Amino acid sequence: MTDSPFFVRPFRAIGRWWQLWAEHAGQLGLLVGRTIVATIRLRVSGSEFVRQLYVMGVQSIPIVLITAVLTGIVTSQQGGYQFTATIPLYVLGSVTVTSVVLELGPVLTAIVLVGRVGARITAELGTMVVSEQIDAYRSLGRDPQIMLGAPRILAGLVVMPLLVGIANAVGLFSGMVAAALTLDLGFETFLYGARLFWHSWDLWYSFMKAVTFGLAIPLIAIHMGFRTRGGAEGVGSTTTASVMFQTLTILILDALFPPLFLN
Repeated sequence: MTDSPFFVRPFRAIGRWWQLWAEHAGQLGLLVGRTIVATIRLRVSGSEFVRQLYVMGVQSIPIVLITAVLTGIVTSQQGGYQFTATIPLYVLGSVTVTSVVLELGPVLTAIVLVGRVGARITAELGTMVVSEQIDAYRSLGRDPQIMLGAPRILAGLVVMPLLVGIANAVGLFSGMVAAALTLDLGFETFLYGARLFWHSWDLWYSFMKAVTFGLAIPLIAIHMGFRTRGGAEGVGSTTTASVMFQTLTILILDALFPPLFLN
């Protein structure tokens, strides 16, 4: 009775899930290890690294700026609505600064880069896999993970903290301007409230998130790109799965940060 499909099927499904999870984890670990070794041995292409800095960083600035401006405005206006006639309005400065720096700046910037950078990397590498360009690199004795993966991972580690810094600054400024225009809250009063509950650790916390997200996004995108199978349809399905995994990873990592670093 216990060997019947009714009893065996759930255990097989669980076993396949754990096997797939271990396979993904192992391949991600190998990719990180190869990138570290290639970086130490100076085998990473400098020109490709600079190109990725431009593609992932400079070209992402406009959408990051738009996201940051809207984040600051919405945070300031909603906070002002909740605090009206109940809490001193200068507290809005602290709420806006804390919300943007600790949470909204790094997380929304990461989500934007998942859609713009992560999807592009997966689709690009996936297309190279199904068109057998990756096999051509291997036949020439060249490691495609070092050639194509390492520059993108290193660029993500550099670009993400810079974009988060820009997003934090722009978000705070737009929130301060929105408070002045809609709530008649002066700049000095806003900054007084911001300084009242500010901790220097908050900035480090924000950049720790940025570095972590900057590693996770290209790492998962590259990993999924190299796993692409099945032609053009496979590229589409793998890119969709990659974006989903990246988004979930960002949210899970974000949820782990407060108990690890704020308590």
